[in-house]
Amino acid sequence: MVTKESWRRQVGRDGGLPLFRAAGIPVLLAPSWWLGSAAIVVLYAPLVERIAPGTDGLTGVLLAATFAVFLGLSVLAHELGHSLVALRLGLPVRRLRLFLLGGVSEVMRTPTRPAHEGMIAAAGPIVSIVLAGMFSLGAMAIPHPDAVWLLIAQTAFANAAVAVFNLLPGLPLDGGRILRAGVWAATGRRSAGTKAAVVGGGVVAALLVVWAIWGVLEGSEDRWIRFGVCLLTAWFVVAGARGELAAERKRAWPDGLTLSELVRPVLQLPAESPVSGALTASAGRGVVLVRADGVAAGLLDRDLARRLASTSPHAPAEQAAVPIRPETVLLETETGDEVFERVHGTTAGEYLVVDLEGRPAGVLRRADLKAALDRR
Repeated sequence: MVTKESWRRQVGRDGGLPLFRAAGIPVLLAPSWWLGSAAIVVLYAPLVERIAPGTDGLTGVLLAATFAVFLGLSVLAHELGHSLVALRLGLPVRRLRLFLLGGVSEVMRTPTRPAHEGMIAAAGPIVSIVLAGMFSLGAMAIPHPDAVWLLIAQTAFANAAVAVFNLLPGLPLDGGRILRAGVWAATGRRSAGTKAAVVGGGVVAALLVVWAIWGVLEGSEDRWIRFGVCLLTAWFVVAGARGELAAERKRAWPDGLTLSELVRPVLQLPAESPVSGALTASAGRGVVLVRADGVAAGLLDRDLARRLASTSPHAPAEQAAVPIRPETVLLETETGDEVFERVHGTTAGEYLVVDLEGRPAGVLRRADLKAALDRR
């Protein structure tokens, strides 16, 4: 049984502070979010005094902190738009993280269709546009500008800015993903779409740098803030685009490589067989352990089997079995890209390959696939 404490330790180990679950997705707050929120408070609080003279300093800070929270919730809604569409399309989402420059939805599998890629990417900006419209209507309902009006108007502007910026045609922005989907649909090759969107990301980063330098040369009032934010954002865009390109190269299935070249022969053994004998039989092949009633107990895990055999060589091999789950079963007719996506989306070490009638045809080991891709 997974307790709340163990869940928080597991999920927050490398992603930040676990907050709650939204639609079953863990939501985490990265440490950098606090830094960004502090900067917002410092920059926003003086505006309150300008718009509403006479407002005391504490009220200004509280309104600034409220704006930071509103902005965080807006980014959360934006990312939930991506996540909910991904879930709707059958793509699992590992978690949702909020950090200094926004947020990210960690979709565990790559969309297999250009339309799915475009739908997931467009969902976030659509949510931001809707929020911008709602807050704009709220601001227009206030007859005289005051501190509350400023809070609502700034939130409307922030959502509009998030939507516009994310629609720029360069990875890792949503607009870059939409561009990739379009090129992918036109050419039939996802890699071509990725390359086009990576170029777009480079253009976006270059424009950000130019705008930052222009502000310094022009002597604008916000030149140093603009300079720092633009350079940081440009670095984020370049790093994200390079990461997308590297991931695309890793996921590309080499021409001429077939699943049958990687599959090892499969052997079926009784689940009650001595683990030492099953381990010996597993040399160069996969082992499916079958119970007396004909139900598969799982695939023999060689590492578990070695540890068990070192202390109890006559123990039932079933004690070293890994259950066969739907996500660890491959059809021998699946394409290379489909195999790669399945392996990439799970953590299993071995996958059972079956024919069209569901009979075991072999076993694919993750290490064999990695070695083959590295060689190619």
